[in-house]
Amino acid sequence: MFLRIVLLCLALSLAGCSRSTVYQQESFVFGTRVEVLVWGDDAEAAQHAMGAVLREFDRLHKAYHAWSPSQLTALNMMIAAGKRGKVSPELALLLTDAKRLAAVGDQMFNPALGRLVALWGFHNDQFSPRRPDPDTLKALVDSAPSMADVHIEADAVWSDNRDVQLDLGGYAKGYALDRAAAMLRAEGIENALINIGGNVMALGRKGDHPWQVGIQHPRAPQPIGVLALYDGEAIGTSGDYQRYFELDGRRFSHLIDPRTGRPAWGTQAVTVLVSPQPGAGVLSDVVSKPVFLAGEGWREMAHRYGVDMALRVDGEGRIAVTRALRARMKPLGGVEIDQVID
Repeated sequence: MFLRIVLLCLALSLAGCSRSTVYQQESFVFGTRVEVLVWGDDAEAAQHAMGAVLREFDRLHKAYHAWSPSQLTALNMMIAAGKRGKVSPELALLLTDAKRLAAVGDQMFNPALGRLVALWGFHNDQFSPRRPDPDTLKALVDSAPSMADVHIEADAVWSDNRDVQLDLGGYAKGYALDRAAAMLRAEGIENALINIGGNVMALGRKGDHPWQVGIQHPRAPQPIGVLALYDGEAIGTSGDYQRYFELDGRRFSHLIDPRTGRPAWGTQAVTVLVSPQPGAGVLSDVVSKPVFLAGEGWREMAHRYGVDMALRVDGEGRIAVTRALRARMKPLGGVEIDQVID
């Protein structure tokens, strides 16, 4: 999900501090704009480290693309043929972890839904409004492909359900955040901010202050509020406001509900903030999806993943936020918080 958080520090950092202390590189991968910022006093080291991170993003994008030829599409062809596919150690690790995380949320996070995502037209760089064939849609929903159908043994991956088609779009950006953080730290970079289309991770601080990020409002130009983001924390956002089309007066987003096979309605956006821990980037990317799909059960779903800081904008634009996140957030632009819950 290629979603956007407004990074207020991008607009303000260079105006508010010396140009010699904030370094930035950006690119376009994972179908979105990505940025790496480093705070420090060694320009050469910062540029070298940021360049390495962006090259790693490009590698991951090509290796695990859901519809252009990649390791993932090759595996999907083997699964569709009822055969075992041989995968790299990295892909085996990613799929094992994705399978574990899918089970936590009763398969609401479901990277096996690639056929349904494609059926709605979202496996294209440019997509046009269309409704799937009803019979094809029903057959896929009845088949219920999920990560529970995926079997992994060493470097072999297979499935008894030929309708499984793997799509790591809801996982790969988080994995890329974790890879970037590890690479930057290995290069001696202590203070940085990584943004992959709204999936954000912070390292250290920006000078004497924590990194500041804004949570994008799904229907308004101004952010909902500003968050201080501390060392090792990660933010993930899922929303219906970037990859979507409108048809017959209704919005259809790429966030497919596996229970219905249709784009989810009733939620405009959710944001989760994950505390420092191994795999924080992955967790922030993954958790926002089942929380979005859970509707009114969003808080309980976040609890399942051990996430206390979360925010939801429902289908009517009402904003609910957990008490833990509200304590960290400064609302902006006259935005009203409708509900604060534990």
